[in-house]
Amino acid sequence: MSIFLLYLLLGAVAGVLAGLFGIGGGMVVVPALIFAFGAQHLPVDVLTHLAVGTSLACIIGTAISSIIAHHQKGGVLWPIFTSCTLGILLGAALGVKTAVLLPGALLQKLIGIFAICVALQMALNLKPKASRGLPGKPGLVGAGGVIGWASAIFGIGGGTLTVPFLTWCNVSMQQAVGTSAALGLPIAIVGAATNIVAGWDAPGLPQWSLGYVYLPAVLGIVIASTPFARVGARLAHRLPGHILKRAFALLLVIVGIRFLL
Repeated sequence: MSIFLLYLLLGAVAGVLAGLFGIGGGMVVVPALIFAFGAQHLPVDVLTHLAVGTSLACIIGTAISSIIAHHQKGGVLWPIFTSCTLGILLGAALGVKTAVLLPGALLQKLIGIFAICVALQMALNLKPKASRGLPGKPGLVGAGGVIGWASAIFGIGGGTLTVPFLTWCNVSMQQAVGTSAALGLPIAIVGAATNIVAGWDAPGLPQWSLGYVYLPAVLGIVIASTPFARVGARLAHRLPGHILKRAFALLLVIVGIRFLL
């Protein structure tokens, strides 16, 4: 019960931060799960892959609610979604296969580097200028493949990659965020399903695991993250955003350095 309460708390924190900063919960959930599984004394190879797979499974629920909300506001560009999803289906599966081939310690270091890169982007407010149009269908399929591949490795919904790509292609920020949120669903479904298959016979997994997906963590995080994301969204309009963003970026840098060391 105490472990489940920990995952409820983690879901609440992830939801608030996602609502505050507009980032996917995976950037919070993956590092937190790595620390939580470490406290449960799981082997490093198991706990890192388990954190990534569990994070992707958690994104399924939040992605569905995000799609409904953004679609009602006309924020999802469905032709882009359809083309990118074709690439994501293959890219996410390959991303999980890539992650499984990596030793847990090396995967942690890659997650640490990625966290530091995201922190720098947030702290410096780096955004690509809208300087080109959308590519054709083959280009969108290829972009979806790359986004799905990287997202599955790091256990994220892809927003940190998809939004900059779409804004670079002259898509408005509102529609870039909405379309990115929708694309998180195929990334999460394929990533979670492939992690279940890839980790089905892995040694050292805790009880109540489906491959590299830990069900108690998924349940606790999903239950708490959805309502607390609304809390974070309300706080975003009341608190000094630039100070909060830099504070969170500093936290990501500390987490990233911790993984690298």
